[in-house]
Amino acid sequence: MRKAVHFGAGNIGRGFIGETLAANDFAIDFVDVNETIIDALNQRGEYTIELAADGQEKIHVANVDGINNGKDPEKVAQAIKDTDLVTTAIGPKILQFIAPLIADGIKLRQAAGKTQTLDVIACENMIGGSQHLKEEVYKHLEGEAKDFADQYIGFPNAAVDRIVPLQKHDDPLFVSVEPFKEWVVDESQMANPDLKLEGVHYASDLEPFIERKLFSVNTGHATVAYTGQTLGYKTIDEAIQDEKVLNQLKRVLKETGDLLIAKWGFDRAEHEAYQAKIISRFQNAYISDDIARVGRTPIRKLGYNERFIRPIREAKGLGLSYQALLETVGMIFKFDQPEDEESQKLQAMLKEQPLADVVKEVTGLTLVDEITKVVG
Repeated sequence: MRKAVHFGAGNIGRGFIGETLAANDFAIDFVDVNETIIDALNQRGEYTIELAADGQEKIHVANVDGINNGKDPEKVAQAIKDTDLVTTAIGPKILQFIAPLIADGIKLRQAAGKTQTLDVIACENMIGGSQHLKEEVYKHLEGEAKDFADQYIGFPNAAVDRIVPLQKHDDPLFVSVEPFKEWVVDESQMANPDLKLEGVHYASDLEPFIERKLFSVNTGHATVAYTGQTLGYKTIDEAIQDEKVLNQLKRVLKETGDLLIAKWGFDRAEHEAYQAKIISRFQNAYISDDIARVGRTPIRKLGYNERFIRPIREAKGLGLSYQALLETVGMIFKFDQPEDEESQKLQAMLKEQPLADVVKEVTGLTLVDEITKVVG
């Protein structure tokens, strides 16, 4: 049985990446600092996934254990020395903190003369996640260790898509996920192209798939959240039943769709079918997600290369419409959630600084007048 080390034992890690690895006959070392989950993995060595759909099919995942990287960093490095694949689903901001552990594992592989190639795949909601992780890992490598990594370790970028809603269960390992899932890996960046997983799509150019997902699923999901909050809704499934919310979602997806088709040459009929599937996923009555959770970290979501500002920039450059995207951006600036640190920071900035200055600082855009009109 092949081995995988997976960083992040949360719902995405167990309910998406872990399920896919187990289906490909991998034993999985889950790495996390959540003692409850790590202890449960080690005690039971298995867990159950439920599909959030009619029938609520159960999927059994076995041959798993856990490593607490806070308490046993050496054990993590040892696991990487002996593994066949490394994956992450831990959050973009956390990648820098696990990089030293991966670097230590690479050094152990070098010391042991292990020349079997190894791929490290960051399954995160970000463009260029694995290459970003590579940069962080290489900060902890030098000389022969770096040369070894250059020759035997790959960091292929990936795009992942599966909705795993906020949930609470008595069983800390039980996780509910939507039936739909998509995992695409950049084949051209792989060190070990012979190791390919069933259920994963390998592409020679990943960027179109990453942007399609980011500008459709992520932009769309956030649009439902911010529009829904503006109209007083608390959950995604409640909000999307409102025609005003659904119409705003369709308008935004039309604009991002026109951009994607113009930029990457996607077939319009196929892309419209993809968009219809996304809308049906958001309408899934089995998936109830809090608007506060989906809309959290508004400053990050307003970033220059993020899900709203990037398509606005590129649509403007191509002479395409971006009015619905702009309207949604206006709603983001009004997103006020007491529990969300970024939301409160943004609201404080708006009170203390001129609106135009905040727009420039947060988005990096020069479209200040257009945005201030929809915010003000």
